[in-house]
Amino acid sequence: MTTVGIIGATGWLGSALGAGLLSRGLLAPHDLVLLNRSGPRPDYHGYAGVAWASDVADLVARCDTVVVSVRPEDWAGLSLRAGGRLVLSFMAGVGAGRLASCGGRIVRAMPNAAAEIGASYSPFWADAAVTDADRGVVRRLLSAIGTTDELAAETDIDLMTALPGSGAAYPALMAVAMADFMRAHGMSEEIAWRAAEAAVCGGAQLLAGRIAEAPKLLAAYRDYRGTTAAGLDTAEAAGFGRAVAAALAAATETARRMGAE
Repeated sequence: MTTVGIIGATGWLGSALGAGLLSRGLLAPHDLVLLNRSGPRPDYHGYAGVAWASDVADLVARCDTVVVSVRPEDWAGLSLRAGGRLVLSFMAGVGAGRLASCGGRIVRAMPNAAAEIGASYSPFWADAAVTDADRGVVRRLLSAIGTTDELAAETDIDLMTALPGSGAAYPALMAVAMADFMRAHGMSEEIAWRAAEAAVCGGAQLLAGRIAEAPKLLAAYRDYRGTTAAGLDTAEAAGFGRAVAAALAAATETARRMGAE
């Protein structure tokens, strides 16, 4: 692994990446260079030997690979000059055309909030200048926060921003609706949330590692023709599938529009 710099090292995703690299032994503390708005910290996830850069130029000078983990609106103000470096961007809506101004070999990845627990699915796309060795570095970096796949086209990143990039947003939306229903029917706050957790978190564990079997699971519930089958039929009739598709389409279009600005 090369020397890695993280711009936005204490933000949500940057912090998760730094912690994962160190805790999994993928990078020695002295090979990790960090930069954030608030300045150096005496302790970084329990490691005191990491290096802190004074500014973006200092970080670039000390690294072979630069990870950009800041908000898209902050990109223009970075004035990143990373000629000869591998640049891995976590920013939604900042396309390769804009990233190319930094002079580096560009990779775009889309992690999600599950990076905090090492369970993010973080697919990536690489521009034509990225080498096989670079791809190996990217895969090792992303392994610190979960799993990855390489995408064939940059436009696929917008789709990944909409779906895996949303993290827990849609499960949380479902959990709120379920808890609201339980409270509306007289359940206490505590029990309502426990019931929603059982459905959203506990139930989902049945699909972990075999998500492609979801249609078979739904068919089994329907074949039983019980209470859950009635609920599934009503949800579909009310437009559940169409609502999910519309939500993902809106998120994808927003990512594309951000990239065009």
